Amino acid sequence: MMADEQKVVAKTVIGKVVSDKMDKTIVVQVERKVKHPLYGKYLRHFSKMRARDAGNKCKEGDLVEIKQSRPLSKTVSWELVKILKSVE
Repeated sequence: MMADEQKVVAKTVIGKVVSDKMDKTIVVQVERKVKHPLYGKYLRHFSKMRARDAGNKCKEGDLVEIKQSRPLSKTVSWELVKILKSVE
């Protein structure tokens, strides 16, 4: 590794699977809490991200960890790392 090169660490997030209807792709809903600038109350903001699930292992309701990757298709740029909690 040269002196001017920097190692890029992929961003990882934890979320809940809200859809597994597509082949090899899941939709993960990620929650983050944002403090209101004036009132100080914490608000819940949600983001939906599409992630690659190559083995079709995830089911709706699972808690999963996903990491950012190169764009795999028009809407998919995340990959499944592991299933943290599975729904029976």
